[in-house]
Amino acid sequence: MLKLDRYSIGVGDRFAHQAGAQLRACQLAGEQGVEVIPVWNKSFREHTTIGSEPVSVRMAADAAVAELGWRKPYHVDADHIRLETVDWFMADSDFFTIDVADSIGRPADADLVRDFVARHPELVGGLCIRGIDHPVLTTTEDVERIAAHYLEAVQDASELYRYIVEKRGSSGVIAEVSMDETDQPQTPLELLVILAALADEGVQLQTIAPKFTGRFNKGVDYVGDLARFSQEFQQDIAVIAHAAAEYELPANLKLSVHSGSDKFSLYPLIHRTLQCSGAGLHLKTAGTTWLEEIVGLAEAGGEGLDLAQEIYEKALARREALCAPYAAVIDIDPSRLPSAETVRGWSSEEFTAALRHNPACSSFNPHLRQLLHVGYKIAAELGDCYLRMLESCEEPISRNVTRNLFERHIKPVFVG
Repeated sequence: MLKLDRYSIGVGDRFAHQAGAQLRACQLAGEQGVEVIPVWNKSFREHTTIGSEPVSVRMAADAAVAELGWRKPYHVDADHIRLETVDWFMADSDFFTIDVADSIGRPADADLVRDFVARHPELVGGLCIRGIDHPVLTTTEDVERIAAHYLEAVQDASELYRYIVEKRGSSGVIAEVSMDETDQPQTPLELLVILAALADEGVQLQTIAPKFTGRFNKGVDYVGDLARFSQEFQQDIAVIAHAAAEYELPANLKLSVHSGSDKFSLYPLIHRTLQCSGAGLHLKTAGTTWLEEIVGLAEAGGEGLDLAQEIYEKALARREALCAPYAAVIDIDPSRLPSAETVRGWSSEEFTAALRHNPACSSFNPHLRQLLHVGYKIAAELGDCYLRMLESCEEPISRNVTRNLFERHIKPVFVG
């Protein structure tokens, strides 16, 4: 089985121009004595929005690795795939994020539920899990209820996993199961039941992405109860270690935090838990790189600033359509969005201050940032005009991409 290392970071590169800058951030981590493995991820939705194909991600990653002399592992993620989309990614990916969110809550067959409960008497009673300071008390009814809610999702995950393994062979596959894009977070007990069910089906997942308590909006900080998140995260880490041992799942099984970019208030809590537990983590950062491209364009001034302002103006005019697919993971107050005319009058410094995620800066505007986060379709429609400008402004863009990924993400989470 292809093995995912302890620490890994999902790096989205929507226009396939920043792989080198992203990889340089991982090299900086290595210089600090911490190995963080890059996983370039791009979803079916992002490919279709931009008009790219999965091979472009592989080519960009391979080129960056060759140019920078990276000697450690790296991976390409078929992000949020389903049975109807996976074939498109098969040749160029080795990491597969199996998305089962739509199946969660679909009532499972009563016989499946009954058989699951009969197979797992150890899930009923007072569960002693190392890392959780009190027994987890459960009843048969609790396990039945959880199984009924999640077994259909597990069945879908196992069907897709078996299909991928059949096509690629298990030695070339890293599997992640994703259930974060749902309405309700999974409790640690629910996570344990899900992992037991996945093990029953032979799914050798190496990461699992649950939905956590609180809001994980795109491109901005966490909104929620920090103490509650910290407790939940610690308990999930404990459950994963318990499940890996109890159900013979891969020993390197770890949590994956989706929409993990810019969750600055969580990073010290996560780092502390990783250090205390020895656990691994996959942090998926995705669209933060695209936003750093816009920061770099604006910082360059001249035509770069003009293009950044144009993208904002067009995104503002199409706000509702751009936001609709991301409604569950953004909170934008339209009244807090500056007018296109106002932004057209901004200097480089004013634009970057509004966009760059610096909560201490009075000019930072999280509503503008979230709108631009989902506005990458505008840049895609600009086609070669946008890509040429990325090349013209390569120095400030790559500098911002590397600094953002290392200083604001990798360092506080993995290095400390």
